[in-house]
This record gives sequence, C-alpha cells and structure tokens, in this order.
Amino acid sequence: MITAVLLYWVAGSLGIGMGYHRLLTHRGYKVPKVVEYFLAFCGSLALQGGPIQWATTHRIHHAHTDRQGDPHTPRDGRWWSHVGWVLTGTEQLHSKETLAHYAPDLIKDRFYVWLDRLYLLPLFLLAVALVAFGGWGVMMWGIFLRVTLGLQSTWLVNSATHLWGKRRFETGEDSTNSWWVALLTFGEGWHNNHHAHPTSARHGLRWYEIDFNWWGIRVLQFLGLARSIKRARFNRAATMWQLVRSDRKRKGSYEGA
Repeated sequence: MITAVLLYWVAGSLGIGMGYHRLLTHRGYKVPKVVEYFLAFCGSLALQGGPIQWATTHRIHHAHTDRQGDPHTPRDGRWWSHVGWVLTGTEQLHSKETLAHYAPDLIKDRFYVWLDRLYLLPLFLLAVALVAFGGWGVMMWGIFLRVTLGLQSTWLVNSATHLWGKRRFETGEDSTNSWWVALLTFGEGWHNNHHAHPTSARHGLRWYEIDFNWWGIRVLQFLGLARSIKRARFNRAATMWQLVRSDRKRKGSYEGA
C-alpha cells in the first residue's frame, strides 16, 4: 500500500503533472536537463505513453478544444472522451508530420526520442524490481492497481472537467474547474484555469484551490532548480488575470495553442 501511494505520487505528480504536462508540453517553467529528464522518466511509469506522443496529443487538444480535431472531447461522447479515444483513437499513433508540427522542440532531443520509443521499459523494470524485493503482492499494488487508478484519474481530466464543474473564465469551450478531479490528479482538475492560461505553471489560482503540482514546482524553485516560472496572477489595478514570468523576460510559448 505504501509503495503504491508513493509511486502514484511519483508517476502522477512528478511525472505527468509536473513533467509531461506543465514542463514538457507547456514549458511553464525551466529546470536543468537532468531534472527535466528525471521528471519525464517518472512520467513513463504512468503508462500514458512516451513524452513526445503525450505532449503532441495535449497540444492538439489545446489547439482544437471541443471542436473538430480535438482527440478527446466529450462532444464526441462521454465514453469516447474518457477511454474510447485511447482504445480506438490516435494515441501513440501520430504521424511524423504531426509530431514535427506540434512537438518540434521534443523530437530534436535524443533522450525523448528514445523514451518515446521504449516508454514501456522503465515500467517493466520497475515491476521486476518490485517482485524481486517485495514479492508479487507489492508488485500488484505498485503496478497494476496504481496504474489503473492513475489512468482513470488522468482520463477524468479529459472527460469530467469538460462536463461538470465551475467556470471562472469564459474560454470559448467546455472546460471547468473540478475540486475532486484536482485532488485525484494533484491539481490538474483546475482545468478551466488551465485553458484560460495554458502556460501557467500554477493551475490552482486561489488559496483554496489545492494544487500539489504547483507546490512541487515551488519546492524546485526553493532548491534553486526551477526558474523562468510562468504563472497567472490577478492584477488588481487592471482588474484582470495576467500571465507573468519570474524573470520578467518575454518569450514565445504555447499560450493559447
């Protein structure tokens, strides 16, 4: 049980939330390459595909949210948005042309190309290690049950947060904020906030919006490992939310993509 909880955090928070999503897909902050690779490695333990394919799918989602071309919109069916798109959709099947268009930054990195091709290997080696040092019971908790819960939780971001919840921003699509999905995914459930400011490393914009992934990024910043952090902050003078960056430098991003 302890092993499963620890791995759920490693794969779901460090790997998917902080790594695949907020760092690799949206470049909401920067870290040294060794830290970036470590977070991506953790993401491969979630069984959600390699980093290039994952980022490509998510960037396509932002480019066509709840419109034709969105790989997992509930407008094509609730079952489809939750798991149907994984079973019969384009997950892990993007063409080279699509990858080059949506993930040109990632396909140039040899480590990501390798991890994208062999993303199952780290999980397999972890399973072998758990059997060797803890037995079959530990492996069942740490791999099968943990991965199943992790997948369902992530898929809820694609389905539930486009069906039910509250909206702070008018984004022109169906994204909502869901506190219970946020708890399951370490902060990814504040989806309307995210769609309003895609490159913001912080998704829980109010003090009561629990965002463990943001707190993890702040820990990296405290340790001197995270910099150029983008975040949405409320400008009282202008009475509006604005995206700011920690080093005050402006640079192109996938904001709005």
